[in-house]
Amino acid sequence: MPEPEQKRGFMREAMALAEASVQNGGGPFGAVVVRAGRVVGRGSNRVTADNDPTAHAEVMAIRDACRTLGSYSLEGCELYVNCEPCPMCLAAAYWARLERIYHAATRQDAAAAGFDDALIYQEVCLPPAQRRMPLEQLLPEEAGTAFAAWGDKADRVDY
Repeated sequence: MPEPEQKRGFMREAMALAEASVQNGGGPFGAVVVRAGRVVGRGSNRVTADNDPTAHAEVMAIRDACRTLGSYSLEGCELYVNCEPCPMCLAAAYWARLERIYHAATRQDAAAAGFDDALIYQEVCLPPAQRRMPLEQLLPEEAGTAFAAWGDKADRVDY
């Protein structure tokens, strides 16, 4: 695990990426992925630049780290981000198997700046029938074929 001063340096790099993102027309978010005391992935918010609502700094840093390491798994890595992750980015961190997340600002700080994800946090806790965005199941009797093919695939890579 990095030493306290090294951690602060990684956080400052994430903050610098966030500030540069603002200067370049993006949102105020930056992130770095670290493994064994070395930055292996960097990202800044590219939502408006790429017209991609999933192009958050954390997702971009995770993608960069995965390319760098040649793996979909970031086990043994830590994420430094200038602000507490939104639900999507938090889920991405879990899927990537990151070991720890460090953040500076809170989601309340982000909300005060106009980035409010409180609704999403509330919605994911509700049963699907009570959410604002309807979630409707179609063709459940046909849904198993892809999973069966996956189960039969001898050379699959489990993740």
